[in-house]
Amino acid sequence: MNYPLTLMHILERAGMLYGSVEIVSRMPDKSLHRYTYADFYRRARSLAKALQKAGLKRGDRVGTLMWNHYVHLESYFGIPAAGGVIHTLNLRLHPDEIAYIANHAGDRFLIVDDVLLPLLQKFRDQLRVEKIIVVSLTGQPVPEGMEEYESFIAEPAEDFVYPELEEEDAAGMCYTSGTTGRPKGVVYSHRALVLHSFATALGDVLGISRRDVVVPVVPMFHVNAWGLPFTCTMVGTKQVFPGPHLDPASLLDLFEKERVTITAGVPTIWLGILQMLEKNPGKWDLVPGMRMMVGGSAAPESMIRAFDRHNLRVVHGWGMTETTPVGTLGILKPHMEEWPEEKQYEYRAKQGLPLPFVEVRIATEDGFAPHDGKTMGELQVRGPWIAADYYNRPDSRDSFTEDGWFRTGDVATIDPEGFVKITDRTKDLIKSGGEWISSVDLENALMGHPAVAEAAVIAVPHPKWQERPLAVVVLKEGAQATEEELIQFLAPKFAKWWLPDGVVFVEEIPRTSAGKFLKAKLREQFKDWVKEGEGLRTE
Repeated sequence: MNYPLTLMHILERAGMLYGSVEIVSRMPDKSLHRYTYADFYRRARSLAKALQKAGLKRGDRVGTLMWNHYVHLESYFGIPAAGGVIHTLNLRLHPDEIAYIANHAGDRFLIVDDVLLPLLQKFRDQLRVEKIIVVSLTGQPVPEGMEEYESFIAEPAEDFVYPELEEEDAAGMCYTSGTTGRPKGVVYSHRALVLHSFATALGDVLGISRRDVVVPVVPMFHVNAWGLPFTCTMVGTKQVFPGPHLDPASLLDLFEKERVTITAGVPTIWLGILQMLEKNPGKWDLVPGMRMMVGGSAAPESMIRAFDRHNLRVVHGWGMTETTPVGTLGILKPHMEEWPEEKQYEYRAKQGLPLPFVEVRIATEDGFAPHDGKTMGELQVRGPWIAADYYNRPDSRDSFTEDGWFRTGDVATIDPEGFVKITDRTKDLIKSGGEWISSVDLENALMGHPAVAEAAVIAVPHPKWQERPLAVVVLKEGAQATEEELIQFLAPKFAKWWLPDGVVFVEEIPRTSAGKFLKAKLREQFKDWVKEGEGLRTE
């Protein structure tokens, strides 16, 4: 039973058992590239052989700057198969930030899409990589001093022999979004990725099987596309990659054409798709009951209800870079299906139950909270795919407790059924008159108003109450609403002191590279906001 849990087993299994299964990628010109697991297996091994021949040593990091497509999938397996560590670089970050991350990780090689060469040029001079390999998606010439990917992997790999690896060896690496301070690196072992794949494939988690067709809308350059490429390859699922085309119409066309059964992304993606479906009823013939995994930030209950009306099922989850990333998932227990509809929706809007082997607890100033669904505190987690430290960041040890739990920075409750509900980030909670207000609950309620496309709620300073909530709202195209109307809409759902002091209407809400609302920017923008009639604030 002493058998190492490594990604090489998943790669070999895919090549041996699923050779005829299709892998589809949408290219920059919107054409579809199709090949099979047999092709993927052969090419991933050729990549591993080429990297070793180029001098890659066990534990060396290989950066990738790529969209979601078949070559990125080859890198997910080919780099670890060579003994290397795939380090996915977030192409939505500032160029200086990308350079910092690549250098801090010590990337020796870089694989980059040709469509991203203009981005690379902005920080090329700052990089310390030894070799740059270009994936020619458009056929444009490869710049001098760089190597073309197809030429690089041209040598057959029939004689390639996997290095002797331990399951605790590093296989992947990703950096946090860096909303506060410098991004921090998280290293994923082979064992963590394999166990995460087993757990997410379970029927009461993502429930992925070889009968499914899966589109990871969530980027492969951030948190392993929620582990979907590893899990799908393990079970032989048809994988469909959207490339750079993430607009609602392009995604809906892809879902329809490829008969997609499971997809995954952040709420902002699904809100855009919902608006497109409601504007064009009957235009797309989607697979009934298609499951849409949502994470990254809380999904409004109104959105879950709206997709049900389209016979599409939103499944809510929670995770972080540090949790590889799936930590909880909101599949109802069988007895809950007998509950009244209102209560079912309440539970489906929570982040759900912890996955097997993921332990959760709520830490408060007085110890650990009971599972009463009311007591809020910091969510702490531990498990076989939860980070125990950050890469080369001794200054971040306070993110981990002495007894081995990761301090998530999320404020949550756990109810008697064991369902976790994220009520806020610690830095986004609003403390008014010594009492806590959840910005997430207010936001999700506001997004239930028919005129509201998006809403973010932030704390603004107040001379008497310390902080008060302010709602920042984007209206749907052609819709109208007033501040008074929106506050009245919230009034039946919340205590009076929870209601925002005001509503400001904006064209768009700033986002992080992962698609979450960038509330720090909103707090800076509205730090001097004063409720009408209060007059100037004085110290």
